[in-house]
Amino acid sequence: MGKQQGSNTLAIGFMLFALFFGAGNLIFPVMMGQLSGTNSWEANLGFVVTGVGLPLLGVLAFGFSGKSDLQSLASRVHPIFGVVFTVALYLAIGPLFAIPRTGSVSYETGIKPLLGGTDSSIPLLIFTIIFFAVTCFFSLNASRIVDIVGKVLTPLLLIFIGVLIVTAFTKPMGEFQAPTTNYESYSFFTGFQEGYLTMDTLASFVFGIIVINAVRERGAKTKKEVMVSTAKAGLIAASLLAIIYTALTYMGASSVEELGYLENGGAVLSGIANYYFGSYGGVLLGLIVIAACLTTSIGLVTACASYFSKLLPKISYKKFAIILSASSAIFANVGLAELIAFSVPVLVMIYPLAICLIVLTFLHRLFQGKT
Repeated sequence: MGKQQGSNTLAIGFMLFALFFGAGNLIFPVMMGQLSGTNSWEANLGFVVTGVGLPLLGVLAFGFSGKSDLQSLASRVHPIFGVVFTVALYLAIGPLFAIPRTGSVSYETGIKPLLGGTDSSIPLLIFTIIFFAVTCFFSLNASRIVDIVGKVLTPLLLIFIGVLIVTAFTKPMGEFQAPTTNYESYSFFTGFQEGYLTMDTLASFVFGIIVINAVRERGAKTKKEVMVSTAKAGLIAASLLAIIYTALTYMGASSVEELGYLENGGAVLSGIANYYFGSYGGVLLGLIVIAACLTTSIGLVTACASYFSKLLPKISYKKFAIILSASSAIFANVGLAELIAFSVPVLVMIYPLAICLIVLTFLHRLFQGKT
């Protein structure tokens, strides 16, 4: 029984890591490493606080609250706030931005370089149709998400990343360079702000529900059992994220001597992969990015379809999963820049509210649940 429980906790921890770990999580640390240079360890520490610590607290807040969904948790502020905040959060990290981005980033980083950087829109259309068809298939098998993501996709993702990281550590590309302007004096706080870009604190409200449900399905009954199992799974995910962020920051910092300063993290990763593995590097990077994006898109479609089917019970979970997958395939092809421009102000507005909600959840007993 103990071994089985340990295996379940490990699988749930792997699942949570994979849900959090999207393409942005690959790109931001490696770019930060390039820019922070000799101050990269301080910058990385700041990044880990906001990119790992806050999302972990968000997941734990759900287990601590005893609530089954974000709306009921946010309704402690006011019922109207509960609905508005929850809908805004789900739309922002779901169909309006995050889900379509998983498909477009997968193509831009993983497929387009292999096609010689073609500007034709046909390969993108074909790829996104396939990508979101796979997402839809796994989302319709939501009850198996722990087995699908935690036991299959995550180990593959870790193997791909592990090969690249081990090679980079055993054969460094070069020495760390002097930090750029933003990282000269306040590298910790600059890294701290960079951690916000992962948007994982917002996602923790969504993925926390999946984790709590998975824990309960595997036998946790009391609030204490749910909290302990959630904490263990959360620590597994947080540890993996922290290790990989640190390794990616190191890779970025050691790449400047060989590659120079590049315009974005995707270009840095491509340069590192090509340096170590030549043409095979592009294939390896493509597999890493697509696996990372696929796990995130499955988690987001599953969570968003679950919420909206509860909000609008006349439309089933299955129909919402199909609608979200199909609309994401469309949005991934047209007007993504406009969607990003629209979404970023919304996300920036929601983020402080999300952090306050996490803190208030843990302090709930101190003010006797008053609004």
